[in-house]
This record gives sequence, C-alpha cells and structure tokens, in this order.
Amino acid sequence: MSAPATPLYHWQHRAQDELQTMMHSHVSDAAFPCVGAKAALAKGTLDVLACNRIDSAWDDLRIHDGLIKFAKAYRDSPALFRSFAVVFEGPEQLSETEFEAALWERVQSLSDKDVWRGQDYDSRVSPDPENPHFSLSFGGQAFFIVGLHPNASRPARRFSRPAMVFNLHDQFETLRAEGRYEGLREKIMIRDEALAGTRNPMLSRHGEASEARQYSGRAVGDAWQCPFSYSGDGK
Repeated sequence: MSAPATPLYHWQHRAQDELQTMMHSHVSDAAFPCVGAKAALAKGTLDVLACNRIDSAWDDLRIHDGLIKFAKAYRDSPALFRSFAVVFEGPEQLSETEFEAALWERVQSLSDKDVWRGQDYDSRVSPDPENPHFSLSFGGQAFFIVGLHPNASRPARRFSRPAMVFNLHDQFETLRAEGRYEGLREKIMIRDEALAGTRNPMLSRHGEASEARQYSGRAVGDAWQCPFSYSGDGK
C-alpha cells in the first residue's frame, strides 16, 4: 500500500487549483492590458505554480525546478507565447516597498540556485542590473519579471495575491525580428493607459535602460539601486 498523502500534499493541490484559477481569471478579464499573457492563456501555455509566501525561501527550490523545466520546454519548442506565473498565498498586505524587497529576495535566491546547479547565464544578456542589456537568467534562458500584488499603485499590476510572472526574453527578440514588437508594445501601453489614466513612466525598451527598474511595478527614481548581484563567474 502507498503511504497516505501528507497535509503538505493536500495544501499544495488545494492551493494549486485555487491560485491557478485566480490567475487565469485575472488574465482573461477584459480590462487586463497584457495581450501577450492573454495569448498564452488562450494557447494553454500560461503555466502557474502555487507557492506559500513571497517573503520566505520555503518554495525556492520548487520555483527553480519549474524555471528549469520551463526553459527546457521552450528550447524544445520555441513558440510564442509562454509565461510562467508563480503565485503566492501571501502576505496580502505588503506595501509596494515591502513587495519589492521580497521580490528581489526571491530573485537573488533563485539566481544563486541557478549558479549552484551549474546553469550558464544566457549570453545574449548581461547579469549586471546597471547594464541596459540586463535580464535575469535561469536554466540558460533570459527572463523578464512582472511583479503583481494587491497594493500596487498601477492598476495593471494589482492582483489579489503576490505573484512573479516570468516572461522569456527570447520571445521579445522573436517579435522584434518579425516586426511585431512595437505594435504589440503600443497596444499594451494604450490598454494600460485606459486602465490607469496615464502611461507607465517606468517602461523602457531593452537596451535603453535596465529592465530591473520595471520588475516590481513601483515607480522608482534615478537614485534607485537594484539589490541584485549575480554570484556566478563574471562575463
């Protein structure tokens, strides 16, 4: 006979069903501005991983396992559009600065695990968060993160739970090569402006300014310093 399921097993399955449904419903809402995420949801390629707390390292190995698997799946079948959303049960009352700090704690931990597991940094991007060509890298693939949480000042970044949505850098490059990137970007910005009343001042193109400033969704000034430091070999 197999061993009985543990309380942790039951929690993970309950949370997975609940948080995945919440994320899918959020993206499918007519007001949600990101048409790329909507396309991923329609194709069945918006993967969701339910985790406990964004301010805890408890699930970091599970998250990194998911990123490695996600990166490999993309290399095996590099089709548009794909996203990997990590949704946490809490805490729900983090301020923007508290959420930003927790997000970068998770980023640092996940990056350190990537180094520990011997994964190469994607050579197409820089690991230096001050570099305008910066992106994160997991499993050899570059990623851009979109942070969501209940207390975000931008409506497009508000979600009922803390979340980190990992988007593949290569997909943006594919869209550029196909001449579709600027049109898609403008469509998202118009939808975001309709939702918020103003355009997001933090948005910039890759290569013009470090994308690290955009991850948490908080508006930051020129003096802001990214708390991330890549622990692998320099490039």
